[in-house]
Amino acid sequence: MTAIDYGDRARIGLMVPSGNQVCEAELHAMMPPGVAAHVTRLELRGSSEEELLRMIEGLEAAARLLADALPALLAFHCTAVSTFAPEMAGGITARIAAATGLPATGTAEAILAALAALRARRLLLVTPYIAPVHEREVAFLSAHSIETIGSAMMGVNTNAEMALIPPDHIAAAVRAARTDDADACFISCTAIRSAGLIALLEAELGMPVITSNQVMAWHALRRCSIADAVPGFGRLMAMP
Repeated sequence: MTAIDYGDRARIGLMVPSGNQVCEAELHAMMPPGVAAHVTRLELRGSSEEELLRMIEGLEAAARLLADALPALLAFHCTAVSTFAPEMAGGITARIAAATGLPATGTAEAILAALAALRARRLLLVTPYIAPVHEREVAFLSAHSIETIGSAMMGVNTNAEMALIPPDHIAAAVRAARTDDADACFISCTAIRSAGLIALLEAELGMPVITSNQVMAWHALRRCSIADAVPGFGRLMAMP
């Protein structure tokens, strides 16, 4: 009989942007045996302030649908929305927990947990975003005592366009923004093809490299008391 992995160790429910073509493939690749990611979508295609804020209007309904699958954890997974303002991340997870009675987290919480685990306070930040989104993320990190000492942004508006950015362009942006004074490099955004760059850039830069999808995979697993190392996705995914 063919073996099928149904996620009997843990099921993780994720709410992702409707236009995202990338995050599911990367998250599934980073899940160890016995863990399954179940995904639903909230409307988000572009990066305007109106679109970003509209994404969370249907938060409770989406969370309740995912809760029907009895996940161990529910996660809101969009970097630009969860880092929109320092107070927004906590409000999103509180709404999910209140609507479902289940543990909840979000991308912003995962980013901060990963940086704390790596003891990183000085950051090289690379994003695909337009300027207002990039600047809000810098401000969010600063509000949590994380200094952005080198950065690059690509000025891309939609999730569909972000998915088309070649990984070598992302790597080039990292190299262009490089500073040896950083504690870690953060390649932000759930919608870009960055997971395959992590190990390569860690070796090249000599520092930890994290991405939005990687930190969510790591944080969600740890929240579910699963400490498996997942090789090939950087120092963070090897940490207990």
